[in-house]
Amino acid sequence: MSLYFWTLVLAFAGPFCLSFDKKVSFYKQWKFLFPAILFVALIFIIWDEYFTIRGIWGFTPAYIQEIYIGHLPLEEVLFFFIVPYNCVFIYVVLNAYFPTITLTKASKLFAFFFVLSGFVFSTWFLDNWYTSAACGASAILTVGLYFISKVRWYERFVFAYLVALLPFLIVNGILTGMFTENPVVWYNENHIMGIRIGTIPFEDLYYNYCLFLPIIGLYEWIRNRSTRINAHK
Repeated sequence: MSLYFWTLVLAFAGPFCLSFDKKVSFYKQWKFLFPAILFVALIFIIWDEYFTIRGIWGFTPAYIQEIYIGHLPLEEVLFFFIVPYNCVFIYVVLNAYFPTITLTKASKLFAFFFVLSGFVFSTWFLDNWYTSAACGASAILTVGLYFISKVRWYERFVFAYLVALLPFLIVNGILTGMFTENPVVWYNENHIMGIRIGTIPFEDLYYNYCLFLPIIGLYEWIRNRSTRINAHK
């Protein structure tokens, strides 16, 4: 198997096995989770396909299976199912084991940061497609969900996002060449701002935020809708 595939398998193994932990019973949430993942994954796969065709990023053949869906390696498509699963798993586990932790003030600062920095970066680097798209989308999502819809789960999302940064840095470090001669996923320097965390483009923080946030939103909406329907039966 390819390096990219092994990275996904190892990243998925822990959360999947722990999904059957009695306190969390994450497997019981699958019926709410899978529709949310599928919907968001389709959007990101379309985005990914377009950026790959345009040469904004690409993949080193030595580190992939070279089985393609469109212009995307199979591993890249699986990424949009495995990583969201892991992120929501972290979110649910933290809710189960640390229900009293609140980040109300930190969440407000967090939201302001993503809105202000997202809009500044997306306009300042307007010609850099990855910077503009990832940062702009982060700002718009935050405005819509936090400032307009005022969703109650946002501070729990922030807690999970911060905790998920460690596995994020490990996985993205592997994919961007932190431990290999060449990166698994390469980025066109003309479409990123050039700031990196090790080998990880700074924009990846916004990209993962864009991926994680709407999945949590859809997951919570589907779960709450199911609860309301069952309560009226």
